Amino acid sequence: MLTESTRRAEQAVSRTKVDAGDYFIGIVREGQTLRILDLEGNQAADTLFYSAADPAERYSAVDTIREQGNLYLTTGSVLRSSENRPMLEIVADTCGRHDTLGGACATESNTVRYDLEKRCMHACRDSWMLAIAEHPEYGISKRDIGHNINFFMNVPVTEEGGLTFEDGISAPGKYVELTALMDVVVLISNCPQLNNPCNGYNPTPIELLVWDNE
Repeated sequence: MLTESTRRAEQAVSRTKVDAGDYFIGIVREGQTLRILDLEGNQAADTLFYSAADPAERYSAVDTIREQGNLYLTTGSVLRSSENRPMLEIVADTCGRHDTLGGACATESNTVRYDLEKRCMHACRDSWMLAIAEHPEYGISKRDIGHNINFFMNVPVTEEGGLTFEDGISAPGKYVELTALMDVVVLISNCPQLNNPCNGYNPTPIELLVWDNE
């Protein structure tokens, strides 16, 4: 459901540009609102959420999909944890829907899906592994990498029950906003994928804005 925000960028308490292929890791406190902004359009942001109090509790696609009865995320969707607790709520969305099933690219999946020569190409799992290695203070380990959300990514489900990676439905300036319902660690890989159209074969930057509770 398309819903515009009333929040103004100049009133954000923080603004962070994440270059194509780079990562972001940080905490969004309960009551704060995070905007993920697609600066140039057609860019996938592979995102994981964790409870800041205990990263063993993390975003669960299974619980989220079951409780909302919908595969896709948009305004009104409540992201639920592996303990089936509400973590964040999408409060504004100018894109329309976001993927919960496509997963994140990895060197292994690049090899299987595309070609052996693609194995050496940078992938989202590489970015996540680098992020948690460079920031051990968040207490996240390799075994904590699980379900992720692909914001702005278009992954339709076929009539046969399969998945296809299609051209994005985002555009320059589109965004999604989420209000934290607990203190959460946000881990984002700004996807470097060049082998399918999720980034328009041309990865571009995103921007993250955070507002305090109104």
